Amino acid sequence: MALYEHVFISRQDLSTTQTEDLVNQYSKVLTDNGGKVVGTEYWGLRTLAYKINKNRKGHYSLIKSDSPPAAAQEMERLMKINEDIMRILTVKVEKHEDGPSIMLRSKNKSDDHSSESSEKTTEDRLN
Repeated sequence: MALYEHVFISRQDLSTTQTEDLVNQYSKVLTDNGGKVVGTEYWGLRTLAYKINKNRKGHYSLIKSDSPPAAAQEMERLMKINEDIMRILTVKVEKHEDGPSIMLRSKNKSDDHSSESSEKTTEDRLN
């Protein structure tokens, strides 16, 4: 079996729980076809570089899998049919990274910086 990372963008008008349901639905497709889901991540609602299907934002999600190529192809086929999914990217990798992906690490780092900057501005106001 091969190691894959599947990233997909779903429509902006979906809720977070609906997006998580999509991740669970396609994870089940992989497991039903003989694959194994190693991990999933939700990267959040992000602004797109350009409009896709009249949407300016999209929910980004990642599924890491260890599955046969047929299972990955079946999942992609079903994603292309679904109107809630705007874009799909599947990449075959040598090995999965341990821990969170670079997208989550950068998101957490920016969250830390924004909380630090808000603390500094509060301190500046007091002085």
